[in-house]
Amino acid sequence: MEELTEQEGYIDVPGGRVWFVRVGTGSKTPLVVLHGGPGGTHHSLKAGLQDLADERPVIFYDQLGSGNSERPGDPSLWQLDRFVEELECVRQALNLDEIHLLGHSWGTMLAATYLIKRKPKGVRSITFSSPCLSAERWKRDADVLISKLPQEVREAIVRNEERGTTDSEEYRNAVDEYYKRHLIRIDPLPEVVIQNRAKSNSEVYLTMWGPSEFCPTGNLKTFDCTSELNQIAIPALFVCGRYDEATPESTQYYQSLVPHSQFHVFENSAHYGYLEDSDEYKALLRSFTNKVELSLM
Repeated sequence: MEELTEQEGYIDVPGGRVWFVRVGTGSKTPLVVLHGGPGGTHHSLKAGLQDLADERPVIFYDQLGSGNSERPGDPSLWQLDRFVEELECVRQALNLDEIHLLGHSWGTMLAATYLIKRKPKGVRSITFSSPCLSAERWKRDADVLISKLPQEVREAIVRNEERGTTDSEEYRNAVDEYYKRHLIRIDPLPEVVIQNRAKSNSEVYLTMWGPSEFCPTGNLKTFDCTSELNQIAIPALFVCGRYDEATPESTQYYQSLVPHSQFHVFENSAHYGYLEDSDEYKALLRSFTNKVELSLM
């Protein structure tokens, strides 16, 4: 395959500057990718999805506070509404009048809020990848998944959360056991996932979400947009892994609330379907976005 061109730079947003990279120069509608976290980075998503840039530009950016973007020390910046405004700034700066939008994990919270609250023009489709659209439902699902872990792991999680010692080695080890089953099942971990974690910002994650994937204590702990999902009137695709912490049952429930939307499960994946079932993930996304464009021509 011909080597894809890349353009990178910085964009002014509320609170600082964010780094972006635009991969490819294809003629089809660009795809904008919103990474997970909060406080995560673009690295693993770029590794999984950059091949799509052979037919359309794919834009990745690190949200403020993490990755290659600036890291201001003001914790008041770590609010959902500011990240929504940031996304709009990225679109305007890069002249992205028409886009496909893909959010992964926390990126689905951001995408849904952007679509529901801002009702932006020019968004042709939305892909909700391993979605979290209700923090309460996410926590309920996590409790079920935790109940199936070995007894000593369950006890370590409960003990440390009750004592407020979630920064302990025992808690981190227990969390890792959960992550091996429901975050990413590739062993050893791909280098891009290690890089993703190294360049993430734990302060943003802790402020907005909490000490672990299954312990929401931050300002997103009451997030729930399920009652408003019926307002999304563009083509929507919901995907998750069979072993995903974003469970197939909850992902399909969210999909049922969005008119004329689609649902797919990757059978060999947990939360990183774009790496664990990479070829199937990319083929599905190509098919979905191309069909949307054909229907709008």
